[in-house]
Amino acid sequence: MFSRTHMAYEAVPLSDRAALTDAEALAAAQAAYDEVRTRHSIRDFSDRTVPAEIIEACVKSAGTAPSGANHQPWHFVAISNPALKAQIRAEAEAEEQKFYAGGASDEWIKALEPIGTNADKPHLTTAPWLIVIFAQRWGEFDDGTRFKNYYVPESVGIATGFLIWALHRAGLSVLTHTPNPMKFLNGALDRPASEKPTMILAVGHPADGATVPAVAKIKKPLAEILTIRD
Repeated sequence: MFSRTHMAYEAVPLSDRAALTDAEALAAAQAAYDEVRTRHSIRDFSDRTVPAEIIEACVKSAGTAPSGANHQPWHFVAISNPALKAQIRAEAEAEEQKFYAGGASDEWIKALEPIGTNADKPHLTTAPWLIVIFAQRWGEFDDGTRFKNYYVPESVGIATGFLIWALHRAGLSVLTHTPNPMKFLNGALDRPASEKPTMILAVGHPADGATVPAVAKIKKPLAEILTIRD
């Protein structure tokens, strides 16, 4: 990190680097794919508890993500309190009702049909944890002077990906939820005006008989998502 008075560049040796052969690297890459392809977004959560220490460890992983100028412009609020989850669900569903009642275009609603979503969001209270991700649009020095954060959406997006991956590695399921607008989360969670809520993650174990939309199993082939120019 940095301070207002000390912002000099200092180089330190690279550490913790895995020296793999090409064959080992390919095997590791394939193993990562084999694991991540088992990740699925679910809406049917069990009420089985998840220790806070697991959530903390996963957020620590998210905090290692790269960010613009290393400002790390993110904050995570993890919520297990039932009353607070119920409040968030009520406010999120109020926004969702507006969305499905005409706030979204017909094209958007049509696109969601294969996913099977509607304005009811029981996962927000059933899942043992909600993690709300905030993007810090600016920071402040100790004297209250503001400083600019850089590449905030990109940085927070990368950290969110790290978090979802860590939660998956911990055997947990995740559903991303983005009610729009989400400003109510600042008040509900006592976060400052400098922070913008970007996403709610419902986190927990899948319920017995949990399902996923069939369309969610369809992924674009590599040829459609990769171009190699050698």
